[in-house]
Amino acid sequence: MISEYVIPILVLLILIYGMYKKVNVYDVFIEGAKESFSMTINLFPCLLAMVLGVNIFVKSGVLDILRFITFIPYQIIPMIITRPISGTSSLAVLTNIYKLYGPDSVLGYMVSFIQGSTDTTFYILTLYFGSIGIKKIKYALWVGLLADLVSIVMSILFVKMIM
Repeated sequence: MISEYVIPILVLLILIYGMYKKVNVYDVFIEGAKESFSMTINLFPCLLAMVLGVNIFVKSGVLDILRFITFIPYQIIPMIITRPISGTSSLAVLTNIYKLYGPDSVLGYMVSFIQGSTDTTFYILTLYFGSIGIKKIKYALWVGLLADLVSIVMSILFVKMIM
């Protein structure tokens, strides 16, 4: 119930603070919207490339090949692959595993740990580095992916250890 009132109260507080500081809130809002529009146009090619790459990867059938050559449960491979790319798609995988196997299953615990301990590395690099014009992301990419890999391996090992 509180969540329904948080945003209206926040907007009201911003308006009151703007009037207190004698700022034309509407003009400042319009100026910010103009700036965000140009930033969105600059980010669009990066986001489009990321979405296109993910779709090509998923449609290529690589997931089916990985199913037979890995030591981890094949059911969580989509989670491992999608988590560094997209938080929303990894959340969809997490929900699907919960529906199929239950949240208290071994697989449920594994994907929960992976969801909580990894980050959307490619999305972060695309959005944040792209918004400020950084093109040399090699080391940030490797460090982010290494952190994701360590988190994934530790999540699997920890769940196997406690279950």
